[in-house]
Amino acid sequence: MSSSTAQRLSVVPSAFAVEHLPHATFPEDDEWIALVRAPEGLTVVREAWPSGSGERWIGLYGGASAHGLDVSGMLAAVVGPLAEAAIPVFVASTFHADLVLVPEPRAAEAVTVLEAAGHRVDTRHLKS
Repeated sequence: MSSSTAQRLSVVPSAFAVEHLPHATFPEDDEWIALVRAPEGLTVVREAWPSGSGERWIGLYGGASAHGLDVSGMLAAVVGPLAEAAIPVFVASTFHADLVLVPEPRAAEAVTVLEAAGHRVDTRHLKS
């Protein structure tokens, strides 16, 4: 990986849930982090409750390596190594950086893979 795409990522303190609402155009509450509306329905990313059921995702955010929309390869530099390790991802991008979600049981493995690819990962919020 080139040094221009090596990133400083942080594990986000919260765990997330990703939901698909096939017939909704907007969620009924305002407890969401990200929304994506598509022809097949609404995808909602929200904080997962500590005792909630369902799949939980851990977020890796590249805010420390903020970049403009014209910088190519930044997201690929993160999701590429994860794909090679067969770690699923869900991505929500902001204007300056990307929030890459990985399944909670694979979070430590994802950190290892990303560090091996040349990224620095702040793991102070990673629960073991």
